[in-house]
Amino acid sequence: MAEDSVLNTLDQKDIIAILGKGSEFDGKLTFEGAVKIDGRFTGQVYSKGTLIIGENAKVKAEIAVSTVVIQGEVSGNIKAPNCVELHAPARLIGNLMTPTLLIQKGVIFEGNTIMESE
Repeated sequence: MAEDSVLNTLDQKDIIAILGKGSEFDGKLTFEGAVKIDGRFTGQVYSKGTLIIGENAKVKAEIAVSTVVIQGEVSGNIKAPNCVELHAPARLIGNLMTPTLLIQKGVIFEGNTIMESE
């Protein structure tokens, strides 16, 4: 993992909610702070905080959050005005709009990227 990765700077106590492994949710998620998804999520995610998509997660959503860290599977477009991090074994199918992008070796990314600040 990169030394300046969001995962390295975020403490577990900073995570305000977890959609745990084996759980499923369909709808619109809005939050403040940091949220981790380890289960299945379908819908929309909006926040000025941090979204962590765990290794076991399967997400099909339109995502607009400040920072996104992906380790699991995501299908959908992402708009993140701070940064997007893709950590192995992440799989992303969708388009990205972010000024800062980190992609580790072993990640699968199929889509387009627009890297400009808003």
